[in-house]
Amino acid sequence: MFSKEIYMARRAELCRRVGKGLILLPGNVESPLNYPNNTYHFRQDSTFLYFFGHNVPALVGVIDAETGVATLYGDDFTVDDIIWMGPQPTIADFAEQVGAECSKPMAQLQCDIAAAIIKGREVHYLPPYRGETKLMMSDLLGITPSMLHARKSVDLLFAVAEMREKKSAEEIAALEEAFEIGYQMHTTAMLNTRVGRSEHEVAGMVDGMALRYGTGTSFTTILSQHGEVLHNHDHSGIMESGRLLLCDAGGEHMNGYVSDHTRTFPVNGKFTQKQKDVYNIVLAAHDAAAEALRPGMMYSELSDVASRTLLEGLKGLDLVRGSVEDAMAAGAAYLFMPHGLGHGIGLDVHDCENIGERSFSFEPLAERAKASACCITRQWWRLMPGTVLSDEPGIYFVPALIDKMESEGKYKGIVNYEKLKEYRDFGGIRLEDDLIVTETGCKIIGDKTIPITVEDVEAMVGKA
Repeated sequence: MFSKEIYMARRAELCRRVGKGLILLPGNVESPLNYPNNTYHFRQDSTFLYFFGHNVPALVGVIDAETGVATLYGDDFTVDDIIWMGPQPTIADFAEQVGAECSKPMAQLQCDIAAAIIKGREVHYLPPYRGETKLMMSDLLGITPSMLHARKSVDLLFAVAEMREKKSAEEIAALEEAFEIGYQMHTTAMLNTRVGRSEHEVAGMVDGMALRYGTGTSFTTILSQHGEVLHNHDHSGIMESGRLLLCDAGGEHMNGYVSDHTRTFPVNGKFTQKQKDVYNIVLAAHDAAAEALRPGMMYSELSDVASRTLLEGLKGLDLVRGSVEDAMAAGAAYLFMPHGLGHGIGLDVHDCENIGERSFSFEPLAERAKASACCITRQWWRLMPGTVLSDEPGIYFVPALIDKMESEGKYKGIVNYEKLKEYRDFGGIRLEDDLIVTETGCKIIGDKTIPITVEDVEAMVGKA
């Protein structure tokens, strides 16, 4: 947690932006794994964490946007709880620690929200993403769960995203600490990769480092020799000589801030010339994006820098023909990199996407999204000082996608489909680091580099 003054200042700024009504910010509750008392690892809602700081289940924060008074709702632990969990702070203690003026038992929340509604006050809330939260919000607001999305607060949605995107000095320090966890995870993967070892064994080592240095992984680890499968959570393979292993993994710091990195490396510790050629194209795109990034730049411009670099490299391998500009105009980069260049990083990997473009269509809010230009939608995202985002270009050879595009006549005369046949079993390569936009350019998070050049990667793989 940060100092209570930081949470108080955040809530005051939120009130200034929203202006009137009540702001309802529910925390998460425990989620059962297979029966009520055996739960998944608890993860607090990131917006609650941002404004109320506590990584504790079953708390709800309410802020009066007109008076600025913040109330923390929850129930004090009973003796039965203490038997199992040890002595715990009271709800009043939790409130005091983050500078909230009031604390109340959870039973009072229903009455207070009902009273506000009767008075005609607006209750601002974000679209809930967990089933338990949806049911609670439905009861509190007296509407069906299916109505919750339609009645979300657009004012709160933009206010939260705009605030969370611009990282403060203490947040950047937390992200630097999260990088240290990621560094240990990825170097562990490299050092312990060797022919004949199971992917599962190395994935376990990677996840173990996240628990050793933080609270666990920031998302489900991707570690596979099938790098062409973008979100491949299967670790059943046995590592084979001549293949590439892709590791996309991140850790979460004790205060909730996260890292997200990807490295791809040869199982036997030595790239083939073919692998090296493709790898260096991806590395060039990774570096070109970081070098080009300037404050005020649109995300789409940065993505184009990476795509253009990839296409230039692929042209050198005779996989793309003609002018790079023609290939860009045709959208041919999609065949090799069917994902965006990056996403926000902060209290979440894909920061704010639970309230952003991946949660619902922003077309009805297009003008406001353009004016805001925050991370809530990448189509109109302007990268400003304090923005943190991933830089993760890749080249993937996905047989099903290649076959689909060729059969549809896509990129005819641009993509050399005949030459592509030589790469159908190649797999995929992705390289990822996290960038902070500064006043003059950007900085890669971390005080050192997870090995990324061909020489540095080969020097580390299998050396445990």
